[in-house]
Amino acid sequence: MTDSKEKILVIKLGALGDFIQALGPMAAIRTHHPDANITLMTTCPFISIAQKCGYFDHIWDHTKPKWKDLGEWLKLRKQLNDSGFTRVYDLQNNDRTEFYLKLFNAKNKPEWVGAAKGASHRNDSPERIKGDAYTGHVQTLNLAGITDIQIDRLEWANDLVTFFDTKQPYVLLVPGSSPKHTKKRWPASNYGQLARLMDGWGFQPVIIGTMEESSIAEEICKIFPKATNLTGQTTLFDIITLGRHAAAAIGNDTGPMHLIAPTSCPSWVLFSGESDPKRHKPLGDAVKTLQKELLSDLCVEDVLANMKARDFRSA
Repeated sequence: MTDSKEKILVIKLGALGDFIQALGPMAAIRTHHPDANITLMTTCPFISIAQKCGYFDHIWDHTKPKWKDLGEWLKLRKQLNDSGFTRVYDLQNNDRTEFYLKLFNAKNKPEWVGAAKGASHRNDSPERIKGDAYTGHVQTLNLAGITDIQIDRLEWANDLVTFFDTKQPYVLLVPGSSPKHTKKRWPASNYGQLARLMDGWGFQPVIIGTMEESSIAEEICKIFPKATNLTGQTTLFDIITLGRHAAAAIGNDTGPMHLIAPTSCPSWVLFSGESDPKRHKPLGDAVKTLQKELLSDLCVEDVLANMKARDFRSA
């Protein structure tokens, strides 16, 4: 018996902030194709999110073949052509995924929704990349008849965080960033001063980040030892839950802020000249940004001038 279900492929490989911005469009694709068999092609760091959100029937752990690895390219070509996809939603939209369209045989070529040349529903408007990734996806999906698209509030991530030493009300501090982009980091000494001030306002400062960022947290704790240091202890889902219950969050232009902001947590995101807030600001209805070309020139007083305790969520 033949499987008569429509077969859909969604492509989203990374990075964390971009993946979170794509979740609302992914949910809209699921709603638009309620009976379809939907596969997500993604990379290892995002599989747990893809499984948890429940928008997909199958998830491909994609290893992104190197350009010279002919064997892997042939394997991917066979996998794509054998899968019987009727439509592909390309939410990555880069040179790599444009090449994936070319891997399909002419007789197997599905409808393709994205920016690639040859796409059946092609968004080649320069407006697509002028704003954030979410807005670009909304524009692209509209071409395929998907118009009811909302920011994903991550309500499917409802894990209970009961084992951390956090007391209400608390404020999350996110002082790290990718090791490749250290210019995106506001000085740890400033976070230390901010932690002391948050405590004076009656909020417990809670530091989160990866284990690789533990030295930053240690520097903050030297300045204000009463800060709670959860560096290296939280999962992606812990961060979402902590954000949902936090009074506020203050952090750099880094992945965890994209997990916190959609929960409606009041969030202040600090940008250097390395990135554009118009394109990289986290999604959320209570997000504010501050930017200096060099974050070392952004002093604590500058942040406090834009932040008042009354702006925080009532705890």
